[in-house]
Amino acid sequence: MAPRMAASVCCSFVLFLFLLVCPVLSNIFPISFSRNELLDIRNSTPDNFLPTFEHSDVLLDILVGGAAFLYKRSKRLKRGKRAGALVKFRQRGFRTPLPSIHLANLRSLANKSDELQLLTRTNKDFLNSAALCFTETWLNGTIPDSALHLTGFQLIRADRVTESSGKTRGGGLCFYINEGWCTDVTVLNKMCCPNLEAIFINCKPFYSPREFSSFILVSVYIPPDARASVALELLADQITHTEQRYPDSFIIVLGDFNKAHLTRELPKYRQHITCPTRDSNILDHCYTVLKDAYHSVPRAALGLSDHCLVHLLPAYRQKLKSAKPVVKTVKRWTVEAERDLQACFELTDWSVFEAAATDLDELTDTVTSYISFCEDMCVPTRTYLTFNNDKPWFSAKLKQLRQAKEDAHRSGDKALYKQAKYTLNREIRVAKLNYSGKLKKQLSRSDSKSVWNGLKAITSYKSLSPSPEANQQLADDLNEFYCRFEKQKTGLTPCTPPNCPTAQPSTPCPSIPPTVSQPALKICEGDVCKVFRKQKIRKTKGPDGVSPACLKACAVQLSSIFTLIFNRSLELCIVPSCFKCSTIIPVPKKPKTTGLNDYRPVALTSVVMKSFERLVLAFLKDITGPLLDPLQFAYRANRSVDDAVNMGLHYILQHLDKPGTYARILFVDFSSAFNTIIPDILQNKLSQLSVPTSICQWITSFLTDRQQLVRLGKLTSGTRTISTGAPQGCVLSPLLFSLYTNDCTSKDPSVKLLKFADDTTVIGLIRDGDESAYRQEVEQLSLWCSRNNLELNTLKTVEMTVDFRRKPPALPPLTIMNSTVALVDSFKFLGTNISQDLKWDIHIDSIAKKAQQRLYFLRQLKKFNLPQALMTQFYSAVIESVLCSSITVWFGAASKSDIRRLQRTVRTAERIIGVHLPNLQDLYISRVKKRAGNIIQDPSHPGHNLFALLPSGRRYRSLSTKTSRHKNSFFPNAISSLNR
Repeated sequence: MAPRMAASVCCSFVLFLFLLVCPVLSNIFPISFSRNELLDIRNSTPDNFLPTFEHSDVLLDILVGGAAFLYKRSKRLKRGKRAGALVKFRQRGFRTPLPSIHLANLRSLANKSDELQLLTRTNKDFLNSAALCFTETWLNGTIPDSALHLTGFQLIRADRVTESSGKTRGGGLCFYINEGWCTDVTVLNKMCCPNLEAIFINCKPFYSPREFSSFILVSVYIPPDARASVALELLADQITHTEQRYPDSFIIVLGDFNKAHLTRELPKYRQHITCPTRDSNILDHCYTVLKDAYHSVPRAALGLSDHCLVHLLPAYRQKLKSAKPVVKTVKRWTVEAERDLQACFELTDWSVFEAAATDLDELTDTVTSYISFCEDMCVPTRTYLTFNNDKPWFSAKLKQLRQAKEDAHRSGDKALYKQAKYTLNREIRVAKLNYSGKLKKQLSRSDSKSVWNGLKAITSYKSLSPSPEANQQLADDLNEFYCRFEKQKTGLTPCTPPNCPTAQPSTPCPSIPPTVSQPALKICEGDVCKVFRKQKIRKTKGPDGVSPACLKACAVQLSSIFTLIFNRSLELCIVPSCFKCSTIIPVPKKPKTTGLNDYRPVALTSVVMKSFERLVLAFLKDITGPLLDPLQFAYRANRSVDDAVNMGLHYILQHLDKPGTYARILFVDFSSAFNTIIPDILQNKLSQLSVPTSICQWITSFLTDRQQLVRLGKLTSGTRTISTGAPQGCVLSPLLFSLYTNDCTSKDPSVKLLKFADDTTVIGLIRDGDESAYRQEVEQLSLWCSRNNLELNTLKTVEMTVDFRRKPPALPPLTIMNSTVALVDSFKFLGTNISQDLKWDIHIDSIAKKAQQRLYFLRQLKKFNLPQALMTQFYSAVIESVLCSSITVWFGAASKSDIRRLQRTVRTAERIIGVHLPNLQDLYISRVKKRAGNIIQDPSHPGHNLFALLPSGRRYRSLSTKTSRHKNSFFPNAISSLNR
């Protein structure tokens, strides 16, 4: 291709020179011929004088290709074409999604007015900036606004008040608002005190994204000698009050904060200035609630100012452009459609299917295919286009009115535009009121699911779930990766004797052939109908094509045939093949994936089979519940993650009260734990737990010869058959894994092994530096994993040391499988951030940030004038649930300042709703008492023995504590609360 392109260029260039030179030479040396001389020349010229082109199209291609290449070479790219945010700002001008801002600490504005005038004439970026924010203007009443005027800008200033600040000089704030961006500017508030100066202005620009009604700019100056904590509390209160008054406005807080950080009081706000503003320090800050909203660029300082000028370029992308419109096709489950489908199944003679089928697989396939066919014929579908910023109350009528408003604006008729704008705003208010009334009716019907969906639609609440790119090769690779344990299981069929997980050698498990006998479990039609009626209609249908909406609508009509299938499956100890098919949906574990292990395999299985599993699950729990490890806290009644964390902390704190002690905590991580279960090993362990033989064989059939494929968007991989593991997404998988690891326990009393499903934690209670028992148990755990096909992920397995001795020596590292375990200062254990000093700052910061972010949704509900009861319900479900997450674990030992920060969120919610809300202290006491009461009533709970009654029978014996950290933990606080 390159030689041909070169030839094209050369030929075109030669032809161009020839055509250019010939006319010139002809004018310099003119030659004239008569008509007879020209005729003689033609007759005397031989026929083969001119060349003959056999491939004329080649010559044409060469000429056209060369001309096109020369044209492209002549058209040069503009400089800075790929420069990013700055080029986009220059291209869009004042139509950027966020305003571009120049920020600086001037140290006297009057001395720099001439330089500012020069910048507006010579620097286009400065001239096209939407706003200029300056701190330390050093202005007073003797300097008029006319002396500070900038052409094309509107000045808003807030000079320092001597009576309020106690200072006679310095300070002062000001904004210059570009009139090409906005002329509707309102001053909302001015603050001036010894610790803080601030000004709030509301700007309604000519252009803004639909998600923002206006922009509230806040200029802040915190003096170097100010009390930063007091200043931040005052500023946070004012910002919270402004958010409540203007819930649709976008707040931008910027200025000179010196050493203060707003994220301490308002964790949801993010700081965007990353370049040093004074020497090597970042003293000027810009805060918004959006991630990556601005890109900061340092500029030369103005005059003799010791702060550089910072250009804030908008990097935010509005919602409409952040995602493409989605075409959705849904089924419309109307009353008529449900009646037609029910009538279809009522007229169906299911005995015909039973008589025509030769085995259970054929019967099940025929029935599910018939149900899917009837559903497609009776239930209509609807296809519609959805946008990222759609609102549920924005109807077709409002779209017409909005179009009429835009047409009136283009026509230039001011009276018509004013009338169209008024009509649109009126109809929007009516639509919002109608939608709020609809939600009130749903609430009165106790339809919590519909209410929650409506609340999410109003508040635009969308859970961010990153989706992988559709790639055929990636789908095939993921399917191969998820089946990697199938290759490794060859020859691995050991059984583990009870109560001795690692000491005894493994013996082969004999496989028991399925037999037709009286099953241990008999399913009745009423139970099947009850399970079908509990289906969630918005769940996706499985590979068999039967949707949960169909099962729920036709539970009475379908329960008989499926009861027959379920009981025959239990009699034959065989699970139908179509019930074992699964479609794996890879869910990214983090926003940016780097390998195949960053995708979590979630299985999309048959909805009918899930109902079948729930019936078997209840039977298994009744049998195995009393035999489970007491330190297994997952999938058991009266157990939770709080119990697991509280028990672990109790073991540690009680041990650390003794002199010369410390604790080592090993957080174990398994690689795809659910995918490593060997059915033969599980069958032997179930038999040892007194599970009937027929159920053991049925579970083995459930886990073997499963067909799976991976789906990425519209692409699917090839089908693979596996006989290892329990799919993530099945109802039985969590309990089966708990039973599979039930014999993995610790023998030494100084080592505690806590389990919550596949989250395993080893706590070594070490005294006088003797770690032999702890290291031996870790070694035994490693051996147990290798014998039971579980793979330890040594890269994610970490260790944390809790040691409060005055001069703790360096501890020897822990090694697992020739790999040194990494030491960490903090770890997120079952949703709770635990640090090695057993303080809760990190955890409280995270929940405070999350709770403040969710206050935005509450403000959106306030706009719809929803009743206080509904908003209180939303607060309890969305905000209070975050504040009280694992509150029994950390609240008793939290500092007063951290509690005040969390309580500020509660007070803000009270102002928004207008009712009194329970404070965190009352919630903590009530939950501690409730949790303690449940533990007392459960003798199998590992913490039950800690609640011992005194001889009087009215009070409980207090636990012996020697440190405040132990005294403020859950169990001592619970006993104290019960004794009051």
